[in-house]
Amino acid sequence: MNRPPSPHDDIAARLASGVVALGMTLSDAQQQRLLAYISLLERWNRVHNLTAVRTPLDMVTRHLLDSLAVTPHMRGPCVLDVGTGAGLPGIPLAIALPRMHFTLLDSIAKKTRFLVQVVGELALSNVRIEARRVENYQPVELFDTVISRAFSSLPQFIAGAGHLCRPGGLLLAMKGRHPAAELHELPPGYVVDNVIHITVPGLNEERHAVCVRRAAT
Repeated sequence: MNRPPSPHDDIAARLASGVVALGMTLSDAQQQRLLAYISLLERWNRVHNLTAVRTPLDMVTRHLLDSLAVTPHMRGPCVLDVGTGAGLPGIPLAIALPRMHFTLLDSIAKKTRFLVQVVGELALSNVRIEARRVENYQPVELFDTVISRAFSSLPQFIAGAGHLCRPGGLLLAMKGRHPAAELHELPPGYVVDNVIHITVPGLNEERHAVCVRRAAT
């Protein structure tokens, strides 16, 4: 007797097809971890309002696939996700890139409590949570990539987090529309390397990744 399809099957199928569309190869174990993350996020979101995206199917598209779409542009081994919120894009990227080390930074306690739970339940040994404001964060070593999709503007992102990127390293800003005007407002010592149009499977909205290099000296 065949088992009837379940909502979980639809969620898993959307993730699997999206991963293929992105040209990625993720193991079954990695995809199961991504789905477990979405399950935790959906459950915590009912009480703690961590994200405006409510349904697991939409979370797969708007959170998992949106985050994974920037995977080819990451530089390691050490990555900082600034203003990570519910762990985006840091948690999906850490699952997809297990050889890189991710620090997830956020000052909101309910979000960092959730992230501690995620790291524990999913056994993410390459993820560290920092519960503090970006201006108060003083890491022992600077990062190869500093990424965020939380800052409202590119100049604000660089002003707030640029000092956490190593000289010669990458600041990667995830944006919606092409931020043409913002590209001319960077502070000295930072250069736009590229603005990449990102296609997120199943999402009919503009997405761009702005790659900014911090000067080596």
